[in-house]
Amino acid sequence: MRQCPLPYNGAVRLPPGLVSARLVRRLNRFAVEVAVGEALATAHLANSGRLYELMVPGAPVLLVPRASPTRRTAYDLALVCIDGVWVSADARLPNALFREALAEGRLPEFSGCRPARAEVAYGGTRLDFLLECPRGPTLVETKSVTLVEGGIALFPDAPTERGRRHLRALSAAAGEGLGAAVVFVVQREDARAFAPHRAADPRFAAGLAAAARAGVRVLAYRCRVDPCQVSIASSLPVLL
Repeated sequence: MRQCPLPYNGAVRLPPGLVSARLVRRLNRFAVEVAVGEALATAHLANSGRLYELMVPGAPVLLVPRASPTRRTAYDLALVCIDGVWVSADARLPNALFREALAEGRLPEFSGCRPARAEVAYGGTRLDFLLECPRGPTLVETKSVTLVEGGIALFPDAPTERGRRHLRALSAAAGEGLGAAVVFVVQREDARAFAPHRAADPRFAAGLAAAARAGVRVLAYRCRVDPCQVSIASSLPVLL
């Protein structure tokens, strides 16, 4: 059984009873095949990205048991270990990580801010958070990042019209005098900086630079990840 330390400040605890396994292959956008001991099983993958850096046959993984007669999969994929580095594969986690770090006062860029609403409709799309901040209302969109190449965290790993739509909405908000920020949560520890992945989506990269010029704050944070918990650890330089 895992012996977990006390929670870090702002950490999201992983469920107890994680199961060790090996990745076999990706079955589709939302499922992977894993080897649990000698048995093969299917695990839900809560991440629609290409994740070519994580989908490595034989890679150690940790699974959350989700046995239920109403599910097609017996597990959720939680973490993947690549070259000795644990990576959170759950694209839903950055919102929780951002909320926890904000509540703990560990994000100086959002000092004095508190969540007002989640899933806010704005500019023809939905953004993750509306914050009440000392300087006024601020819209925030978080993005999950798992790809790191040469120490640089990169997003996206495939063309993302949805991501470009979020940038346009944030730019419009900034133009109307609202606070606006896009937050890239790098769910691994081995990144030294963040940059848009121009090779994967040059239009997103151009849109991110345009959003920054329009007044949208572009922020990135590196996470601390281990088999017990995940937490935002520190900010990263952003290379536009």
